[in-house]
Amino acid sequence: MKKSLATDIAYIAMLTAIICVCSQISVPATVPFTLQTFAVFLSVAVLGGRRGSAAVLCYLLLGLMGAPVFAGFKGGAAALFGITGGYIAGFLFSALIMWAMEVIAGKSKVVLALSMVLGLAVCYAFGTAWFMAVYAQKQGPIGLGAALLMCVVPYIVPDALKITVALLLGSKLAKHVKPCRRADMAGRKKKTSR
Repeated sequence: MKKSLATDIAYIAMLTAIICVCSQISVPATVPFTLQTFAVFLSVAVLGGRRGSAAVLCYLLLGLMGAPVFAGFKGGAAALFGITGGYIAGFLFSALIMWAMEVIAGKSKVVLALSMVLGLAVCYAFGTAWFMAVYAQKQGPIGLGAALLMCVVPYIVPDALKITVALLLGSKLAKHVKPCRRADMAGRKKKTSR
């Protein structure tokens, strides 16, 4: 059991590190974008909902404590609670929704793909609401349409591509990852109850 816990921690730490690295990779485009959301989706696709969500939470906590892990090597409460901080916090909501759908509907590729799309939509919704609230405090009210044009519309196509790659890569990598401890324990109980 201790070995199993150590394995879980190692996997979570590894994917947390991948999220940190991907956050600093900026892809040049008309509107440059990072690979943060790709790494969030990949974490849950590879590790499953529980451990993937834990990796995303660790990433957010590192940033909150001041480690320069957010895009542009930013960190600290100011970055997380700033005007675009809602999108960063939204990563956790994305992971939790993916986990919930995994629990409810299973781990098929179709369910995983739908959970990624739904998770992204919730991240967009939370981030945009946050952006509008902070923007209103600092510069005055902004309409939903204007906020979406600034913060969501330019990223829809890149995020769709990230989901596609995370889905394809995640399903291949997941085959090489040991199941989480709870699944191991449930499997053992079934074997011993026969």
